[in-house]
Amino acid sequence: QVQLVESGGGLVQPGGSLRLSCAASGSIFSINAMGWYRQAPGYQRELVALIPSGGNTHYADSVKGRFTISRDNAKNTVYLQMNNLKPEDTAVYSCNAHLMTMGGTVYLYWGRGTQVTVSS
Repeated sequence: QVQLVESGGGLVQPGGSLRLSCAASGSIFSINAMGWYRQAPGYQRELVALIPSGGNTHYADSVKGRFTISRDNAKNTVYLQMNNLKPEDTAVYSCNAHLMTMGGTVYLYWGRGTQVTVSS
């Protein structure tokens, strides 16, 4: 069984910063790509940032220059550093991991999400 658990969300003023973490645990053999997605009320879920095992990151245009994705492979953890936050960044942020389990199953796992609210 594999679990992804996010942390670090909260309420922040415009221009502020937050750092999200997502830790994967359980019967994991290897992790390929890890990513962060967000969904605001009334909107579809959208990709925020992606980091493959090779380390070449990808960002949504709306967050380039403000957000940074990174990962600690030893801890099976992915991070999202969010700077200069804007009200339009308000959403539930979820992480995912494309991984292989010890049993050889390749699957895309999701966390439950953490709320980020940017408001004065």
